[in-house]
Amino acid sequence: MFIFQTKSKRMRLLSVIYFCLLCFTQMHGQSNKDLRTVESILHRQAQDWNTGIIDNFMNGYWVSDELMFIGSKGVTRGWKQTLDNYKKSYPDKATMGELSFEVLENEKLSKKSIMMVGKFHLAREEKEDLSGHFILIWKKIKGKWVIIADHTS
Repeated sequence: MFIFQTKSKRMRLLSVIYFCLLCFTQMHGQSNKDLRTVESILHRQAQDWNTGIIDNFMNGYWVSDELMFIGSKGVTRGWKQTLDNYKKSYPDKATMGELSFEVLENEKLSKKSIMMVGKFHLAREEKEDLSGHFILIWKKIKGKWVIIADHTS
């Protein structure tokens, strides 16, 4: 009887450990998938920028008056105002140049939010190159990952 109780307890303990590992693996797998998804969106934005069409680049941002962009000129609120500022600052393909990103950190803060830290480089032939760092806050809204806050300097 003593051996049976010990094996039974051992089996229950192993079952609990297995269940916990399974849950952790699934959560970690989903977390990695979400991190890869936002990195993919970011790289698609660079491709869109490099075609010279700012409207397509903006597809990664939350289409809302609550979108926040922080840059050298201060805080901008709203998707439309952010788009207008980009178009004013980058009126043609030569000014836009070739954009590339390097993700330095990408951390899932919750099931529906991610913080990304990285570097950007804008290579331009006719003007001086630009480079700097950014922090993006991503949020999953209606099943889609979008940038809700962008601090680029």
